[in-house]
Amino acid sequence: MERTVGTAMNGVSLAHTHCFSDLDFADDVALLAELIDLLVPALETVAAEASSLGLEVNWQKTKVQALGSREDEPLTITAQGQEVAVVEEFVCLGSLIHSTTQSSPDISRRNAISRAAMQNLDSQIWKSRISTSTKSKLYNTCFLDIFLHGSECWAVTKKDVEKIDALGQWCLRKLLGIRWYHYVRNDDVRRTNESGDVI
Repeated sequence: MERTVGTAMNGVSLAHTHCFSDLDFADDVALLAELIDLLVPALETVAAEASSLGLEVNWQKTKVQALGSREDEPLTITAQGQEVAVVEEFVCLGSLIHSTTQSSPDISRRNAISRAAMQNLDSQIWKSRISTSTKSKLYNTCFLDIFLHGSECWAVTKKDVEKIDALGQWCLRKLLGIRWYHYVRNDDVRRTNESGDVI
């Protein structure tokens, strides 16, 4: 990759000391450029080099994203005769990458996925006679992973923290069978958890 992308573009400079041309994980590659005019030759070079090794670029899965506010960006670009969509957001390795570079869209997406997972097992688990301790362990082991996937890269705002706390409270109330009309305070809900786990 270093030889391939190095001949096609300059990459992206950070703090005027480091230059990154690509980010790689398994068979996923993110090419970095400061201008679309530099990105197109890089895509074509990578596709040509891959072809010589018997590999192909999946153009349907290939996306272009401009970070920050760009009013003049095209809807598509063309590389090797293939149209590549210019998108505002896309999912990569399970995380939502948004052009604003903020974590809020991914947090909202994870929130929705977690709520759906909790609701799908409402009658089988949360409303069942399984002990609260077992429910709590199941939640901490399985459902927290659903929500927290990729969270080590989040840059959270105060509003994001409030969303995360609200989801935790909603899940804990569902787990404990505490409804809104019981008028139980959030602090008391946490103390009610028999296992002592803080969710």
